[in-house]
Formats: sequence, structure tokens, C-alpha cells
Amino acid sequence: MQIEVLKSKIHQVLITEANLYYVGSITIDEDLMEAANLVANEKVTVVNINNGERLDTYVIKGARGSGVICLNGPAARKCHAGDVVVIMAYATMDFEEAKKFQPRIIFPDKETNRLVK
Repeated sequence: MQIEVLKSKIHQVLITEANLYYVGSITIDEDLMEAANLVANEKVTVVNINNGERLDTYVIKGARGSGVICLNGPAARKCHAGDVVVIMAYATMDFEEAKKFQPRIIFPDKETNRLVK
């Protein structure tokens, strides 16, 4: 049996921009992507803590070290700069493998969106 499990999570980051007229997606600082084990074009779920909105989109690589978290396209209507979101990605795997699997969860600095060392 195959099941879907949490693979990656960026817990509580600030939306730095919302760009309505850009091709849809979410731009994420490359440092955060690497730390959370995310790749460009990967499907993610974004949950807005401020308003309860939940949406699926895909990742675009943002400038390394910039702290950028930018919702693009129509998804920009679901978040505003300053909103706090959780970004999650899932993987499908065998049930037995899933029992042992550990997701990559990161907790960036809540004010700068940068990795805490």
C-alpha cells in the first residue's frame, strides 16, 4: 500500500511579497528550500495562519539568503506581506517505509525568514 506523508515543512515564515501579476507560484529563498529539502517546481501546500486560507502551488527558487517568501499570481490574493504561513510538501511511499521516514522540518527566524543556527 502507498500512502502520502509529510516530506518537508517550513514552519511559520513571513510573506515578504504578494505579486498578483506574476506567473503563479511561490518564490522561496534557496537557503530555506535546501534546508527543508524542497526543489524548484515541487508542489507545496501553503497555509496562512492569519486568515486560514490554504492553497496548493509550486516552488520557484528565490535569491539565496534573501529571506524571500513571495506568493505570485492569483494565489497572491490569499496572503498579504506580513502574513505568517506554513509551507508543506508531501511524498508518496510504501506504508512500511513511511513508518520509518522522518520529514525535514525547519523553523526559520520569524522576523527575517533566515535559518537559525
